[in-house]
Amino acid sequence: MINATTRLRGTRRIILAWAAACGLVVFALWYFWPGGGAEPGGRGFRMSGQATPVSVTQAVTGRIDRALRALGTVTPLATVTIRARVDGPLQSLNFADGQAVRAGDVLAVIDPKPFRIQLDQALGLQMQHAAQLEQARRDLARYEQLFKQDSVARQQLDTARALVRQYQGQAKSDQAAVADARLQLSYTEIRAPVDGRLGLRKVDVGNMTRSSDADGLVVLTQSQPIDVVFSIPQTRLQALLEARQTEPDLEVRLFGEAAGTMLAAGTLVAVDNQIDVATGTVRLKARFDNADESLFPNQFVQVRLRLGAQDGVTLPLRAVQRGSQGEYVYRVGADNKAHVVPVVTGVDDGERVVIESGLQAGDTVVVEGTDRLREGSTVEIIQPDAAGGGPGADPAAPEAAGQPRAGSAGAHQGVGRSPAS
Repeated sequence: MINATTRLRGTRRIILAWAAACGLVVFALWYFWPGGGAEPGGRGFRMSGQATPVSVTQAVTGRIDRALRALGTVTPLATVTIRARVDGPLQSLNFADGQAVRAGDVLAVIDPKPFRIQLDQALGLQMQHAAQLEQARRDLARYEQLFKQDSVARQQLDTARALVRQYQGQAKSDQAAVADARLQLSYTEIRAPVDGRLGLRKVDVGNMTRSSDADGLVVLTQSQPIDVVFSIPQTRLQALLEARQTEPDLEVRLFGEAAGTMLAAGTLVAVDNQIDVATGTVRLKARFDNADESLFPNQFVQVRLRLGAQDGVTLPLRAVQRGSQGEYVYRVGADNKAHVVPVVTGVDDGERVVIESGLQAGDTVVVEGTDRLREGSTVEIIQPDAAGGGPGADPAAPEAAGQPRAGSAGAHQGVGRSPAS
């Protein structure tokens, strides 16, 4: 009896504890939920109909550079693996690791003695056959004279002529053999095929080098000029092609990881002839002088391709939200209520964006506090937006195509909330 009573009391305590915990959770959710409990600043309770504090800005007319942004890879104009073309011991290396070289410079020498011997053999055989050809021609001349005197048979004359042609053919073969021997001898001097900069050597003097070695001796990259390969969405391709018709040499700027640090300026030189069906992008190539060699092969850079400028109504980029119904903003009316306004955006410079339709100059738009708004929410304007920038904002903020922009809270890149939620 005592055990049953004790178990009953323990069960009651557990039930009461669970009930208290659930009550605390419900109270916390009600207390901290936007519009339902205390304000974020801890100023007490407010009813769900109380105004939501927001920061706003005004849509203004301005000009924004039309630009495409992408993440690019620096690609050398030429990458050559320097390999031996003949087999033999490596006699000398005439370069230092990382050295800049010119086309034609001797980089390495393979022991040439065996190849000089082969050349001498080919020259000796050529001289031997040349002497035989000279003798055959003299014999032919005598047989032709005797044939005119009817002193030899026709068959002997034909045999002499055939022997001369045979030695003439042999002379051609000897000439080719000598040329091949000279060529093999020239391969003992390994020369740079293009201007560029060498990497780290992969073999030392004294080792046996073979033409079949996959690694080669060293890698040479041509970095002046140098290319950058990047991709843009296919939806931007038409704007790019129209811009190229007006200005064939479009300006391309490169930036490092730090915002505003420009590395180099160059021009667009090529557009790929097909779209990658897997990614829906098209590859582009830009070329840079790289006189100071600030661009390094395989380096990742932020690319900004300028397509011109666009005039229109502009807003800070972070004011534009994206939901299931597309892009939209919260416009504040004269009644201090926020209304969802669908918009169509144009180009942006990383800070501001052109609004092609949906807003007019002078409209008041929410830039901060959008996460607590709904259609028709009453707002309290805390302060005008002071960090939205203007039409002349720095356009060099680095960003890759498809990457979230700094300061946009991910809203313009598809991480927003639907206005109907």
